[in-house]
Amino acid sequence: METTKYRVSTVDILRGLVMIIMALDHTRDFFHHGTDPSNLETTTPILFFTRWITHFCAPVFVFLSGTSAYLSGSRKTKKELSSFLLKRGIWLVLVELIVFNFLLTFNPLYSFLVVQVIWVIGISMIILAAMIWLPIPVIFIIGMVLVFGHNLLDHFSFTGKTPTPLGWGLLHQQAFIPYGNGRIFGVLYPLIPWPGVMMLGYCLGSLYRTEYPAVKRRKQLLVAGLACTILFVLLRWSNLYGDPFVWGTQRNMAITVVSFFNTNKYPPSLLFLLMTLGPALIVLSLLEKVNAGWTKIVSIYGRVPFFYFLVHFFVIHFVCMILFFINGHTMAQANTGMILFKPEDFGYSLGVVYLIWIGLVLLMYPLCKAYGKYKASHSHWWLSYL
Repeated sequence: METTKYRVSTVDILRGLVMIIMALDHTRDFFHHGTDPSNLETTTPILFFTRWITHFCAPVFVFLSGTSAYLSGSRKTKKELSSFLLKRGIWLVLVELIVFNFLLTFNPLYSFLVVQVIWVIGISMIILAAMIWLPIPVIFIIGMVLVFGHNLLDHFSFTGKTPTPLGWGLLHQQAFIPYGNGRIFGVLYPLIPWPGVMMLGYCLGSLYRTEYPAVKRRKQLLVAGLACTILFVLLRWSNLYGDPFVWGTQRNMAITVVSFFNTNKYPPSLLFLLMTLGPALIVLSLLEKVNAGWTKIVSIYGRVPFFYFLVHFFVIHFVCMILFFINGHTMAQANTGMILFKPEDFGYSLGVVYLIWIGLVLLMYPLCKAYGKYKASHSHWWLSYL
């Protein structure tokens, strides 16, 4: 029993790390007054890598959601697990549409409605609810095909002034569809290949069975992580396959390095996933030998990821609204964009963004700790959904 708890704790630690880093990206989105971090013409190395480090969040979170599903299944029958994944998946899609969109925009009219990471996790869980009835090797093959093969679909992408159809936007290419009177539905996270990422994470969970040798698991994680990282370097260097945008020599060495690591996230290219999941697997391997005080702190965030996600986003937008008024803006200026209380001329330097991020993470710690204790000591059905 102790071994099982220890193994789960390594997943919590890694998930906690990416949750902390994720808050930096959302803080930058709301509070930075600057250029697009991925624009090679205007970005700076520190701005780009402030954005780049947060690229690990979505792939690792979706991947570990699959791992958690497998671990949860060890305490359930296949039917119970499938039913849970189906219901949780539907619940997450509804939360994305109703709750998170309000937290993002603070607009009760939902004039700008988007689907992002929560919806792809939800749909991926619905798909996984069916996939778990298949043998692990079959799930692994399907996941690998989705992850390694989806960039072949780039050849069918819509370019120029041709609008992306909604169906294709939901599957593979970002789309912004006007509907109604001045309303926009945006697909920021196309679905493919996210279900494949979750399937591979589910397969990883099989390495955490109680009877599975820990030494063998650590070695396999390390080898897989190194292989993914090396493959990323080789494929990116060659510009042959794996990302719709090639890299090349820029105005100086620093921006050339930025170009090399500037891979496509929407949807995540093969190179994007290799670049993020490879190091994540290495870290997951190394964490099993770490027994330090900081891991206990970080795991607090990792045990309640959905609670953290929703609450930290509300706090960010609420603080943004307060600073909006403190800086002299009026209510008439609140609705100048798709997100309320965030006009184009609002924002601070990157240094201030980092300070706000640190304060946010510190604030979230006692909240996550209290909720984690409540969740661990109560068995209400709704706790498994938050």
